[in-house]
Amino acid sequence: MSVELSSPDLKTDEMIINMGPQHPATHGVLRLILTLDGEICKHVEPVLGHLHRAQEWQGQNRTWFQYQALIDRVDYLSGMYTSWAMARAAEQIDGLVVPKRAEYLRVILSEMNRITSHLLWLGTYLIDLGAMFGFPFYPFREREKLFDLFEEVAGQRMMFNYIRIGGVLRNPPFGWFDKLKRFTDEFPDRIDEYEAIVTENPIFLKRTKGVGILKKETAMAYGVTGPCIRASGIPLDLRKTKPYSVYPELDFKVQTMDGDGDTWARYMCRIREMRESNEIIRQAIEKIPGGTTEELRKLLGTTGPEKDESKDLDPSFLLMAKKQNAGLRVKAGEGFAAVESPRGTIGCYVISNGSDKAYRFKWRNPSFCNLSVLPELLVGAPIADIMAIFGSIDVILPDVDR
Repeated sequence: MSVELSSPDLKTDEMIINMGPQHPATHGVLRLILTLDGEICKHVEPVLGHLHRAQEWQGQNRTWFQYQALIDRVDYLSGMYTSWAMARAAEQIDGLVVPKRAEYLRVILSEMNRITSHLLWLGTYLIDLGAMFGFPFYPFREREKLFDLFEEVAGQRMMFNYIRIGGVLRNPPFGWFDKLKRFTDEFPDRIDEYEAIVTENPIFLKRTKGVGILKKETAMAYGVTGPCIRASGIPLDLRKTKPYSVYPELDFKVQTMDGDGDTWARYMCRIREMRESNEIIRQAIEKIPGGTTEELRKLLGTTGPEKDESKDLDPSFLLMAKKQNAGLRVKAGEGFAAVESPRGTIGCYVISNGSDKAYRFKWRNPSFCNLSVLPELLVGAPIADIMAIFGSIDVILPDVDR
């Protein structure tokens, strides 16, 4: 006599398997110990530590000047934000007032970094879901344009070391603002292209709608932040809830989704955030004190690109409130600062004893907290949905293991 699959008489044995730490879709060396009943997840245990690099310990054993360059590598997709959090914590201790032009440049470059981070997530997420050719190249097209702009102003494409304690490294070169304006003009049409291909795609909807639902209460209990909690309907965004820098001078909205957030809602929230970041950049370009680099030269009385090139257009009163050298020191004291990164709240707690090294560093990394909720999302889901759910959280493993 045949037994139906739904029959209670059908007995199966649970199986424990490893997913990772070499699995390509775990985006780094993450190990998931899965307990499966057939193809259904009964228990999930993330195993961390395969990528531990002692970033907090290194911060206490490197000078302030050295650590500024090192910290970009914690979240390698959004280095502007780790640098910004550390700089704000040190500035709080030192009592520094960052020049307004430097604050606007911080906002512009960081919102550009938010877009590049979301673009990489979008391309790789579609690969995780099986779109192996075609669409993933679309977001990388725009990402490369922003990388070229990063390289012009910071000298590097990913590990920027641009935001420094007291300000920013340098002014953008000639023509940089015009290139960025052209990008902001064309980028909304590029997002429309992404949505035309993905948002209502029946295969994509089948893989994401109603999958990996994150309830508001669960998100708050686990300390989830960023697009993951905003997709669940909670408007938690430090740029609005605890405003910093020049964000209060800019007009933008916190993007949230209605109802309990599923995988599709987390995708949609990031799409909307890219549009909002594009508008923030536009506003900041219009409002930046001194205007574009060319306008700033006229203001300072240097009209040609050949003049004053050795100073790189870095008057201290415009870009930097603290001299940058190998002997950089921060006054004794303790401070905490947090910024809204592409993955959520990233906070830096630091104790200084007044020497050229920090006494103690402690980081609050969004990927670590966001990853902790993964077992809640995976229990009861089929194994085929694991990568769809995990990918929607947008975890960066060095940000977890630091």
